[in-house]
Amino acid sequence: MKVVAPKPFTFEGGKRAVLLLHGFTGTTADVRMLGRYLQKQGYTCHAPLYKGHGVPPEELVHTGPEDWWDDVISGYQYLKDEGYEEIAVCGLSLGGVFSLKIGYTLPIKGIVPMCAPMRPKTESAIYEGVLAYAKGYKKLEQKPEEQIEQEMNAFKETPMGTLKALQQLIEDVKENLDYIYSPTFVVQARHDEMIDIDSANIIHDTVEAEEKSLKWYENSTHVITLGKEKEQLHEDVYQFLEKLDWSV
Repeated sequence: MKVVAPKPFTFEGGKRAVLLLHGFTGTTADVRMLGRYLQKQGYTCHAPLYKGHGVPPEELVHTGPEDWWDDVISGYQYLKDEGYEEIAVCGLSLGGVFSLKIGYTLPIKGIVPMCAPMRPKTESAIYEGVLAYAKGYKKLEQKPEEQIEQEMNAFKETPMGTLKALQQLIEDVKENLDYIYSPTFVVQARHDEMIDIDSANIIHDTVEAEEKSLKWYENSTHVITLGKEKEQLHEDVYQFLEKLDWSV
């Protein structure tokens, strides 16, 4: 079975723009519902798809944070080229890390990092996540178990420079948090199984924004945008955006 590849999306809603960023091994599907909700509230939302994501895992391991950051910048530039002068950014997991990087790299109205890691997991823990993604993708393709096992054995032989680069990215962003002055709303799932949840405190306490807040979602896990409290999250992100100093 051919898996339908996810795509970038743009939901036009108004003159205020929001860049939505998905996580590592995730896709734009992870932020799609949030995008639709914000569109209904009058915001235009654009979500880029990172290179090597939403495609066979063999392609993912030949890409890295620099490629994905280029896709983030291209997404930001796309909104600028479409005439959106003011942009907020909202990102999940790795997307949250990129949202913070935008905070000290580009002009931005506000930042919403959701379940963003600040303490890099060990390389082996990230590696396990990649293997789980690879296996899941192959199951989606409805390949026979025997074929999956053969392909996974071959996949494990692939060198993954991506993982070291990912750890380095997180370290670099953490080092630069105190250069962030834009309003920041830190979102963290209490039952996040993927990252060290103290990351949320590190972000909140280190950014230099005068307007900053942290909310814990007591019944949520890592992919908070698709979890039990997604409706509350949608509303909270919207309320944060409404308080920003938009000129339009």
